[in-house]
Amino acid sequence: MESAEFHSALALLDWQIELGATEAICDAPVNCYDLPDRLVKRDVKSAALVESGPVPAAPEIDPVAEAKRIAQAAPTLDALNTALASYEHCELKRGAHNLVFSDGVPGASVMIIGEAPRRDEDREGRPFVGRAGQLLDKMLSAIDMGRDHATSPVYITNVLPWRPPQNRDPHPEEIAMMRPFLERHIALAQPQMLVIMGNISAQACLGKRGITRLRGNWAEAFGLPALPMFHPAYLLRQPAAKREAWADLLSLKARITGG
Repeated sequence: MESAEFHSALALLDWQIELGATEAICDAPVNCYDLPDRLVKRDVKSAALVESGPVPAAPEIDPVAEAKRIAQAAPTLDALNTALASYEHCELKRGAHNLVFSDGVPGASVMIIGEAPRRDEDREGRPFVGRAGQLLDKMLSAIDMGRDHATSPVYITNVLPWRPPQNRDPHPEEIAMMRPFLERHIALAQPQMLVIMGNISAQACLGKRGITRLRGNWAEAFGLPALPMFHPAYLLRQPAAKREAWADLLSLKARITGG
């Protein structure tokens, strides 16, 4: 290139930079988020490009270890709620409208653990609303309990605080990331026993699936007595299973009263 053409092109480039142009259009697309293998910078005095060495690799982050660290640092339920909202490693957060943390009375003797928010829960930011929540309230009322009951309240949460897209089942890695928060949630709420509703909850709390086989059999989860039960959403699809659910509710009532 002739000297005049070179300086003209350079002047045009400087003019575009002054106008705010930050990218060039090439024949092939360029991924601006890919890091080069080696850093290249321009020497200020000579304007020459100088290779300065390999780009340091970004530190690997273990999402589960990070979840454990953040959850254990929370001294209260409010702090745990804030910590959960700040956790950025679960992709479910990107598509959810609201974080669904809890409902009912903290410190209640019974803590109910559901699976994951659905559309109504995602919209309201509370667990167990909509048709499944209405059925749960009726079930609890039948044994003189409830989320706002004067003498026998319950406390309610989910394994996952964010709604999975299209209400799909959570992936194992999503459950693993949220389990430290659930464990800390239980420790801070201090219930005397747990009610584990549904297959996803059984997997997270008991390490087992097969709620039809597990339901009605008291087990231990997080150091507490735990009763697996059918999820109310399942009972809406399979009304015949309400007989087993009633037996489980009577078992829960007997455990509470010592009968």
